[in-house]
Amino acid sequence: MALIVLSPIMAATAVLVRWKLGSPVLFKQQRPGLHGKPFYLYKFRTMTDERDEKGELLPDHMRLTPFGRFLRKYSLDELPQLLNVLKGDLSLVGPRPLLMEYLELYTPEQARRHEVKPGITGWAQVNGRNAISWEEKFQLDVWYVDHQSFWLDVKILFLTVWKVLKSEGINHQGHVTMEKFTGVKEQKSG
Repeated sequence: MALIVLSPIMAATAVLVRWKLGSPVLFKQQRPGLHGKPFYLYKFRTMTDERDEKGELLPDHMRLTPFGRFLRKYSLDELPQLLNVLKGDLSLVGPRPLLMEYLELYTPEQARRHEVKPGITGWAQVNGRNAISWEEKFQLDVWYVDHQSFWLDVKILFLTVWKVLKSEGINHQGHVTMEKFTGVKEQKSG
């Protein structure tokens, strides 16, 4: 139903992305789904393909355009993920699917986030999104796995709308989105 209701906004966004950023309109990236099984996540493109003299992509902060920032601020870049929900790869609510390369970096407790289907929004998104640390994010994801219910999902959906309208937690301090996850730092015993 959301796909039908939001289709005019998605169509207008697609036209604007094509006009301002070119092709392709959609960004596609492999992400881990339920039990870590890979799937392709779709988003509207928010960055250019600008490269340096060696042909390598410039850093994200240099490729993110003002229009791309606007799309991210209001989470319009996330709308194509409704197609992932329709395909069964995503749920509306669940831990956000991160990068495939992170799978081998999780502790066994953090890996529990893959016990449920990932979502477009989740408990970590309404409790800080990119403004909290990775450790906090994973704790919130695992809390969701342990407490998942229909009413919690409804609460998260309403909180998501509120957070998007307030544009809270979009960026991590000093980064365009979230700094890269490099695993848990080992604590040395004295």
